[in-house]
Parts: sequence; C-alpha cells; structure tokens
Amino acid sequence: MSRKRSKLEICLDVLRVIRAGYSKPTNIMYKSNLSWITLQEILNFLISRGLVAAIENDGRKLYVITAKGKSVLNSLEEAYSILSV
Repeated sequence: MSRKRSKLEICLDVLRVIRAGYSKPTNIMYKSNLSWITLQEILNFLISRGLVAAIENDGRKLYVITAKGKSVLNSLEEAYSILSV
C-alpha cells in the first residue's frame, strides 16, 4: 500500500520535474501526478519562496527553476540520500 506524499515530497517532485525541462503547467501536473488545484498551490508556494519563477511566453505561463531552487533541490536530495533507510 502506498502512503500519502508530504508537502515537502510534492515540492521536491515538482522541482525535479521543472529541472528536467518541463515548463508547461499541464506537463508539470501530469509528471508530478498532481491535481490542477494542488499544482497551483504548490507552484504559488514555490514562487513565493523564490524557488520557481513564472514567465510569460505568447500569453502562456511557463515555469522555470531558479538558481536558489536548484541549490535547495540539490541540498534536499543529498540529505534524503544520506538519511534514507
């Protein structure tokens, strides 16, 4: 039986997806296995913390990971690898 992901795990998943090159919200939603509403909440949270930036391109919003987001993601991935049992 699978367990529910924590907010931190969801944020990490979204950051990983964006770092992998997916910038369109629907692609991020599907790759992160999230509902639209949850994705919007997570993206707003990550933007407010300066980890993700929203950019306008031909009237569409695209999302990119910031340098701070990459740094935080790398640090958290390292901590997870050290602490995972």
